[in-house]
Amino acid sequence: MTQQASENKATLGPVGWLFLVLGGLAMLAPFYAMFVFSTHERSDIFRVPPPLWFGEHFLDNIAILMDRIPFWINLGWSLYVGIISTALTLLFCSMAGFAFAAYEFRLKKPLFGLVMATMLIPSFLGMIPSFMIMDLLAWIDQPRALYLPAAAPAMGIFLMRQYIESAIPRELLEAARMDGCSELGIYGRIVVPLLGPAFGTLGLITFIASWNNFIGPLIVMRSVEMYTFPLALRSVQSPVDTQWGALMAGSVVAVLPLLVIFIFSSRRLIAGLTAGAVKS
Repeated sequence: MTQQASENKATLGPVGWLFLVLGGLAMLAPFYAMFVFSTHERSDIFRVPPPLWFGEHFLDNIAILMDRIPFWINLGWSLYVGIISTALTLLFCSMAGFAFAAYEFRLKKPLFGLVMATMLIPSFLGMIPSFMIMDLLAWIDQPRALYLPAAAPAMGIFLMRQYIESAIPRELLEAARMDGCSELGIYGRIVVPLLGPAFGTLGLITFIASWNNFIGPLIVMRSVEMYTFPLALRSVQSPVDTQWGALMAGSVVAVLPLLVIFIFSSRRLIAGLTAGAVKS
């Protein structure tokens, strides 16, 4: 395996490295442009050629953004929804994954197949039914309409089931039962402490998805004060008077926390995704 990896690495010559570097630069170029434009006025952004280095108007653009939208309120709603959504997803997906991995019960395989089949349904097909249900429950313009319906995604249940099957031996659970531990105690005292990598991976994916969610708030939120940050940024755009510098500054505020989280947790994310890939 090591020799084959070394041979594959050796075949990546200067041309291959050149393509990798160019591809990396192409992916980073939009982020660089966003950071640069966030520090310039709108007139500077549309100048030919456009600015390629940072300016001095970032705080001015943030001030413009704060005049257009309730900046801190929208940012707070995004943070609140992201944290609650992540916590509920970790709880429900770990419990469901534990049930599918550790128990044998009637219709187990059909039920798990039904859960996985929901991943095949395009998300846009659920927009109208979701709105009708939220309206029936009187949850329109309420943050609970964003985190409760998505509290147990099929991907999270699948990830937890695979990880528990591969990382937690059945003998450990049986030993706990023989010692008189309840099923809830087994889950809380034995399973949960061993789910660190899976929790980190699913939590990171869930928080990023919730933070970037645009369609969900667009469907159920009505007042600007209840907008999450991505939807609030969209409301700044206008056909005649879009402050692009302010919009880019808001995009930097929205993207920067995710970049920091991903940079410091990318190894844990990859480790968690691959931990349950192969069963011993």
